[in-house]
Amino acid sequence: MSEPAAGAGRVGAANESTLAVPASNKDLFVTFTFLALQGFGGVLAVAQRVLCEQKRWLSKEQFVDILALAQVLPGPNVCNVALMIGDRFSGWRGAFSALAGMMSVPLVVVLILTVLYAQYSGFPMVAGALKGMGAVSAGMIIGTALKLAPTLKQNPLGVPACAGIGGAMFVCVALLRWPLVWVLLALGVLACAAAARRLKQAHQVSPSP
Repeated sequence: MSEPAAGAGRVGAANESTLAVPASNKDLFVTFTFLALQGFGGVLAVAQRVLCEQKRWLSKEQFVDILALAQVLPGPNVCNVALMIGDRFSGWRGAFSALAGMMSVPLVVVLILTVLYAQYSGFPMVAGALKGMGAVSAGMIIGTALKLAPTLKQNPLGVPACAGIGGAMFVCVALLRWPLVWVLLALGVLACAAAARRLKQAHQVSPSP
């Protein structure tokens, strides 16, 4: 069992060694500005493609780790992601540069669209277009989830346990309509405890160098 883990570690290290870094805080600002302007219906779906595939600032595994933490912190998920990525590369200045890029220009666009929507929301064509964008947004999120699913193979819980926890989260929140905070707290503590136990067991059985 120890050999595959070591192999996965070498592959992860090799992937991280080929990653790039932002040229400056301006690069962070511009990247997150363009990222936000592409995120009609949800930025997270675009963020994975831009940050992992185009810019290559993060591996998919790193992006999943950051996204997981952003999900459980207060505030909008994508803003948390921007803050953490900016801080990762350039401290608090990078964090504010990334967040400013995420918020500034999109804020102007949203204000303009709000004025237009207030005037034209009664038109059937506008209502139909918004419903269509809802389907597009759902497809983007599902596509991102499928792209990131292979990273679960390196999760200490294993794919079946991750799928079970994810399924339980969906049932509790989407079907049973239980409060998100309590479900997240309960399943989050359970998942962390199980992962810590698996890592401890793997450390005990791994041979000494």
